[in-house]
Amino acid sequence: MWLFNSSIGRKVVMSVTGIALILFLTFHCCMNIVALFSGEAYNMICELLGANWYAVVATIGLAALAVIHIVYAFILTAQNRTARGNNRYDVATTVNAGKVEWASKNMLVLGIIICLGLLLHLFNFWYNMMFAELLGTSFGHLPGDGFAFIIDTFSNPVYVVLYIIWLCAIWFHLTHGFWSAMQTLGISGKVWLCRWKIIGFIYVTLLMLGFLVVVLAFAFKLAPSLYCYAGSCC
Repeated sequence: MWLFNSSIGRKVVMSVTGIALILFLTFHCCMNIVALFSGEAYNMICELLGANWYAVVATIGLAALAVIHIVYAFILTAQNRTARGNNRYDVATTVNAGKVEWASKNMLVLGIIICLGLLLHLFNFWYNMMFAELLGTSFGHLPGDGFAFIIDTFSNPVYVVLYIIWLCAIWFHLTHGFWSAMQTLGISGKVWLCRWKIIGFIYVTLLMLGFLVVVLAFAFKLAPSLYCYAGSCC
């Protein structure tokens, strides 16, 4: 099948899975922003997305999208390196140097940082919440008390720094990947390519700022929800 056997097909798969993951990040960001204002509301969402059959199915589907995206990224990177041969060691010419984005030249490095950050994030939250609920146990807090895990995670300065680095890597990756996906899917011409770059830059920047605000708000204990958590509201 051309989607899996050809270079163009693999790029289409990469684009579709990438867009799907961006949509998930948008939902995740909205969910995190709820935590800024209400710990109870956030925990209600966590309970809804707990170890229910539909949440487990959605988690498996999301994991499959992520794995496919990552695997195809490595395959395409290896193909590109093989196709370029020794030319990949050449210094970019003056004509092309300004046209090649830094993110485009370092997508593999950014992808590795993102994967490592994802593993850390899964350990801090999914492992302690959904996985713990599936096993019928708890690791420090009740599995449904996601708000408590947010407080614990971002009270640790090391995690705060690691998450900021992770979000920066995602920003670089997505600002390039957004318009690149549109180009691969044929939704952009000469005019719309520039527009997609602007739209992608604004959208991804706002998305990452949403995540960053949550991290910093809990790190510096500025989230309004902290003052109304566990019945301590004035």
